[in-house]
Amino acid sequence: MTFSLVARCAETGMFGVAISSSSPAVAARCSYARAGVGAVASQNITDPTLGPLALDLMQGGMGAPEAIAGLRDLGRHMSYRQVLAIDTHGRTAIHSGPNSLGIWTQAEGRDVASGGNLLANDTVPQAIVDGFTDSTGHLGDRLLAAMRAGLAAGGEAGPVHSAGMMLVDRVPWPVADLRCDWTEGCPIEAVGEAWAVYKPQLEAYVQRALDPTRAPSYGVPGDE
Repeated sequence: MTFSLVARCAETGMFGVAISSSSPAVAARCSYARAGVGAVASQNITDPTLGPLALDLMQGGMGAPEAIAGLRDLGRHMSYRQVLAIDTHGRTAIHSGPNSLGIWTQAEGRDVASGGNLLANDTVPQAIVDGFTDSTGHLGDRLLAAMRAGLAAGGEAGPVHSAGMMLVDRVPWPVADLRCDWTEGCPIEAVGEAWAVYKPQLEAYVQRALDPTRAPSYGVPGDE
């Protein structure tokens, strides 16, 4: 019921996750990232404990392949789970259990991994990887380009209703966490519209958290 990617910007070290599904609020249940550690998407009969566990394993010194292998030993009902991970060196790993739903497959490239289940066809994850690899610019822009490529390749077997994009970089909270939890329209484009508004303000929000005295104007009445 989901297609997603995890990715790293080789220039900045920023990590990101983008995901979409026919289920509601998919990003709230399936997206995980930690600055300086990595990013994980945990989907298909979702176990929300797997994302933090994979990040803990990577923070403890494991690469993405070792962390995913660790999940196979530590996780429950892993034959039903699909988990994607990327680490600080851009190494990727994917676990897709044999009980993943419908047409399911996965693809990996430099600094990116994609997987999906209940897909319209088995070309979707590779289209997502290619969409990311062929794109340039800010990691958020590249994640959206990849998701649009996956949608153009067929996406999920049915209509998608929710989507999200998370970015982490340098600070212990997401510098962007944009979601469309339900729409009858295109949730990926809804996230894209939110990103177009948020992207120019991203650094200002980080600066306000770190040092309000050096932050730009809030742009609200009373902020003279």
